[in-house]
Amino acid sequence: MNLLSSTYVFSFFTLLSRLLGYLRDILIAIFLGASIFADAFFVAFRLPNTFRRLFAEGTFNAAFIPSYVSAKSDSKKKGKKFADDVFNILILILFLIILIVEIFTPYVVNIIAPGFEENTQTFNLAVEFTRITFPFLLFVSLSSFFSGILNSNNKFAAAAAAPIFLNIILIFSLIISYLLKLDFAKQLSYGVTLAGIIQFIFLFFFTKKFYKPTLEFKIKINSKVKFFFKKLLPSILSSGVTQINILVGTIIASFESGAVSYLYYADRIYQINLALAGIAVGTVSLPALSNAFKKKNISMISKIQNKSIELSLLLSIPASLGLIIASDEIVSALFGYGSFSLESAQMTASALKFFGFGVPAFALIKILSNFFFARDDTKTPFYISSFVVLLNIFLSVTFFDEYGFIIIPIATSISTWTGVLIYCFVLSKKNSLLLKSFLIKNIIKIILITILMTFILVSALDFYSNYLDYSYKFKAVYLLLIVGFVAVFYLITCYFVGILKTKNFKTN
Repeated sequence: MNLLSSTYVFSFFTLLSRLLGYLRDILIAIFLGASIFADAFFVAFRLPNTFRRLFAEGTFNAAFIPSYVSAKSDSKKKGKKFADDVFNILILILFLIILIVEIFTPYVVNIIAPGFEENTQTFNLAVEFTRITFPFLLFVSLSSFFSGILNSNNKFAAAAAAPIFLNIILIFSLIISYLLKLDFAKQLSYGVTLAGIIQFIFLFFFTKKFYKPTLEFKIKINSKVKFFFKKLLPSILSSGVTQINILVGTIIASFESGAVSYLYYADRIYQINLALAGIAVGTVSLPALSNAFKKKNISMISKIQNKSIELSLLLSIPASLGLIIASDEIVSALFGYGSFSLESAQMTASALKFFGFGVPAFALIKILSNFFFARDDTKTPFYISSFVVLLNIFLSVTFFDEYGFIIIPIATSISTWTGVLIYCFVLSKKNSLLLKSFLIKNIIKIILITILMTFILVSALDFYSNYLDYSYKFKAVYLLLIVGFVAVFYLITCYFVGILKTKNFKTN
């Protein structure tokens, strides 16, 4: 397997999905802006969407793939039996969770958005929309199970492409709502659940070649299944620390009007790089890393570690500086239309700037946690991630009254960087961080090229400043041209200095 080639495939479909997601969010910004309807929908969507990210973006795979690879290496029959047991137990657990949430929705909304209780209309809307969207959890979680099967067989395209359906359906929901004069937020909520069903059917079709599930009402939980579920909960917290921090931020931000929407729009922008630099690299490298640990191939483990970190930083460092420098222009160009006011754009840009400081950490924490997951250790990442989340909550709550919602992206970035340092320290103490000298040299090259890229970006933003103003209608076109040119320059330069060549990322 080639780490770079597989990441290209995964990243292409992920990037396509995120671009459609931007189009979706631009339409939401135009039709809903940062209104109470937008806040209510984002809260209703946040809970199942957080589960989607937790399950679909590496967390479920972190626990499932090493166990499934181990069972399958014994025999295909054992692999099939293990997968069937997990599939059937998942259905039962998810059904019970959905049933409980549907019955006690007001209490759930009160937990994830306690600030809404002061505004009866917003609270009632959030309760209604949550009841509509929450069944999405069942279908997207089972879709993640199928993605795990595909990824275990080094098939990444279908799993990466599946989220595209969510964005397409939500875009059509907005267009139909506009044409037929329907309730935008309510139709979006129905679209979420419909998208989950379609994703499930799509992935089931591609997984049939490798695995066909057998539904059983009598479930015998053997030691391997018990071990998997014992790993799953700590895996959800540890691998999904960024998403949990975002959920925590939503809870705290609900006490400030419009803040939930500002954070949502900022989150949508930096998540595209996290998808490429963290999720794509982490998802692609985990099966190879699990196999290397199974075979006790130390040289292979070291190579995958070094190349995963290098590729992650190669994608995240320039993105980080780009978001910090051009946050105002990016938010204005992507969302500054219709109901999305200049004030909303400025508030969102402030949040994006501080999220930008944490982008390399958001990516690295997914890569570093893989070094534990691949050897079936979910406890260590669990303890580290628990500390990261608690630190984030402490900073956010302590300084919220003084700084307002802006403390949330600041706290998220600080706590995640702290987590990265702790991961590196623990791995070093265990002699498990097998870094090579070429990694340091390549990181220095990446930083130097990024600085050069930054000068070009600043010059271009200054030269085209009039065309990037909030009031200019076609500002998005100029932003895309600038970002496209700067990105191509960066990647070509990386290629010519020898750090972006396919042959360097072979794992066999």
